[in-house]
Amino acid sequence: MKMTKLNEEEIAYKLERAAGWSREDVNWIVKTFRFDAYMEGIQFVQEIARISERELNHHPLIAIDYKLVRLRLTSWRAGGLTDLDFAAASRYDAVFNGQRDLS
Repeated sequence: MKMTKLNEEEIAYKLERAAGWSREDVNWIVKTFRFDAYMEGIQFVQEIARISERELNHHPLIAIDYKLVRLRLTSWRAGGLTDLDFAAASRYDAVFNGQRDLS
């Protein structure tokens, strides 16, 4: 996976395809996921943590606010957004969509 900082044009292109993700200043993308119950959000966070550690070796900032889970992504080593951030975002969306289909 490319760990080179993306330019503004690349970021804009990728954001157009990252449903629900938005830019938070120059270095972050962010998305808030809404759940029907607190424990659904906790289960989502547990799966995100497992994927982040075992598969991606890339870790989001996670905030849990009752039925909301907010994820923020950046690549510290690259000094901003990289392909890995958008790959992680896509993976987390897939987890959310799969989890919601099961409920």
